[in-house]
Amino acid sequence: MATIKKTNATPEPQENEGLMAKIKRNPIISTIVAVIVLAALIFIGVYLYNRHIDNKNEEAATKIAKGQEYFAQGNFDQALNGDNAGYPGFVKIASQYSSTKTGNVANLYAGLAYYYKADYDKAIKYLEEFDAKDDAFISNNAIAALGNCYAKKGQIDKAIGLLKDAAERADNPIVSPYCLVQAGELLESQGKLDQALELYQQVKTKYPESGEAQTIEKYIQRATK
Repeated sequence: MATIKKTNATPEPQENEGLMAKIKRNPIISTIVAVIVLAALIFIGVYLYNRHIDNKNEEAATKIAKGQEYFAQGNFDQALNGDNAGYPGFVKIASQYSSTKTGNVANLYAGLAYYYKADYDKAIKYLEEFDAKDDAFISNNAIAALGNCYAKKGQIDKAIGLLKDAAERADNPIVSPYCLVQAGELLESQGKLDQALELYQQVKTKYPESGEAQTIEKYIQRATK
């Protein structure tokens, strides 16, 4: 009678072995599949999140329009805090839709509205929360407004720094001369006439077509006394 020899060799997989069984047996394939599944989950998550943000932004945009009307009319209390007709106010929009572009814009409007109400602490809070990295023009104006808030609070050095920063970043004949003249006047108030004169000369030479340049000589004469 023939003796059957035992062997420890792993039997060859059968031709009809299932795909999942092959994947589980091969750690390299298992890793690749896991990465693909993870990437797919991330993609789906990002897609759904962006759709959610887009929907939230549209929802916020419909709400903020009324506030912009109130702001343009000078009705700052209603613009900030809402009305009894369904408009929630810039403050709530900024909070409830903080992850959206419209929520971000609400920060700017809220900051400006508080500035006009002479509530400079709250104005600073919202202007500092406003992020306008995608819009240089608005960003520079927001920085200038922030500088004005600090000036009103007596923090002159900080105000001057922000105004000069806004002028440099903007580098255009609309925002820059305005900010430079404001910063110059603040420097004059500190007795720093040489530094003020430097800013006034910059307005004259760099932005000769601006409105500020048309009257800059009186500032120059004042700073040279």
